[in-house]
Amino acid sequence: MTRSIVVGLDGTEQANAAAEWAAEEAQLRGTGVHLVHAKEPVPEALLSRVSRESEEAWGEEMMARTAGGLRGRHPGLSVTTQLLPTGPVPGLVAAAEGSELLVLGSRALGSVAGYLLGSVGLTVAGAVERPVVLVRAVSGATTPQGPVVVGTDARQPVDAVLGFAFDEAARRHTPVQVVYAQQLPLYAGLGPAMVPDLRPALAPEIKHSLEKLLDPWRAKYPDVAAAARVVVGSAGLELVGAARDAALVVVGRRTRHAALGAHIGSVAHAVLHHSPAPVALVPHT
Repeated sequence: MTRSIVVGLDGTEQANAAAEWAAEEAQLRGTGVHLVHAKEPVPEALLSRVSRESEEAWGEEMMARTAGGLRGRHPGLSVTTQLLPTGPVPGLVAAAEGSELLVLGSRALGSVAGYLLGSVGLTVAGAVERPVVLVRAVSGATTPQGPVVVGTDARQPVDAVLGFAFDEAARRHTPVQVVYAQQLPLYAGLGPAMVPDLRPALAPEIKHSLEKLLDPWRAKYPDVAAAARVVVGSAGLELVGAARDAALVVVGRRTRHAALGAHIGSVAHAVLHHSPAPVALVPHT
């Protein structure tokens, strides 16, 4: 059985944009879209039977309306719906288990503040074992045709993350741009007069390592043009900058769970909140 792409719906413009992105992705993958809605948990004492039934009816109608729109814009696309019996976090995590992707919306806060994923989305994105794609709403826009940008570490490359990026680029017939950011050293604040900056001298060596890293991927995906970029500075900021012209930004998330819950990492956190392009968060060990 072919896995579907699961989309979390809540009736917002951002969720609708996520559903549209998922529909386009499903057609590229030859799969279907599964729309789900999870009710916010409310204590039974505060929720009457009438209001509970009314909320469920609204959820069903909202999903049916979204599904109808997707089928109309994407003839032949299989679209199913499900009202989840549990709250948003456990419901979305469970729904994502049997999916190819989980797609959620992110809310714009403005050019300075960036984009708000929200506590539910952030928790879910850090907990699921499948890739999660975050999409923001852009009026009248379809999936952009720019490159797939992927952040990697030349010293510790992750096949799952690079593989996801190359797969996506191959489906879209677009290039891959691999970005490695040399972090500012801890002593950077002391100034060049105090401590020499060796990063410019190391950049060609790192670039060579990245090119060697890409050789097997170029052989596996001969129709995908791949370029390597070494930049100096914050990895999160550099990826956000590269995202302006990207079709998709791909970052990794280590599947480790801290005592206080799942953790997505500082680079992924920055990209998720500020990227103007859709972001794929790919779990790996």
